[in-house]
Amino acid sequence: MTPADAPPPSPPPPPEPRGAAPGPEDNPWTVKAVRRVYDTPWIGVDHADVVTPAGNPGIYGLVRFKNRAVGVLPIEEDGAVHLVGQYRLAIGRYSWEMPEGGAPVGESVEACARRELEEEAGLVAGRLEQVLHMHLSNSVSDEEAFCFLAFDLRPGAFAPDETEVLRHRRIPFLAALAEALDGRITDSLTVATLLRAHHMATIGALPPELTRTMLGR
Repeated sequence: MTPADAPPPSPPPPPEPRGAAPGPEDNPWTVKAVRRVYDTPWIGVDHADVVTPAGNPGIYGLVRFKNRAVGVLPIEEDGAVHLVGQYRLAIGRYSWEMPEGGAPVGESVEACARRELEEEAGLVAGRLEQVLHMHLSNSVSDEEAFCFLAFDLRPGAFAPDETEVLRHRRIPFLAALAEALDGRITDSLTVATLLRAHHMATIGALPPELTRTMLGR
């Protein structure tokens, strides 16, 4: 075989793969170091040294919650709901909201919902339905919330925590929804759960008779 008849040289092998290209939902942050700068039985605050998505060095403050937020909206057969009121020191104002609390490690969110319902509203639920799972203020914290509707209510043992000075209201569902829509109720779990309950009623996800009484039809 003459040089002119020789086959052309083989192409060079492809480069070794470096891993898949980053996807649109991959983490663009690099965390170099984290240290705990504040700690209580309820939250921890971490200082993180990071490389930003732009490739620049930076810092990030992270609030780590030790309990999961749990809220429960009690709904009576006549369409009324139960709300509790208390002064919230963090926002410096009085707040009407559904019974709420924190589920520590080792307690299920449903067990927490039942406990808080009885402690704060003096009610026991025959049936609970989880209707929402949310992340709260996810730019700075990892707090997550679980929200329930409570049905088939009966009296229980009212036993608020020593830090709680509570008032109680039993009002029509539409009245509570109106307060959420016009800004009188601002608690995020309560607003979201009232809207979710209204959505469920309008799409037929609740018993027809309960829908009728809740919506005043």
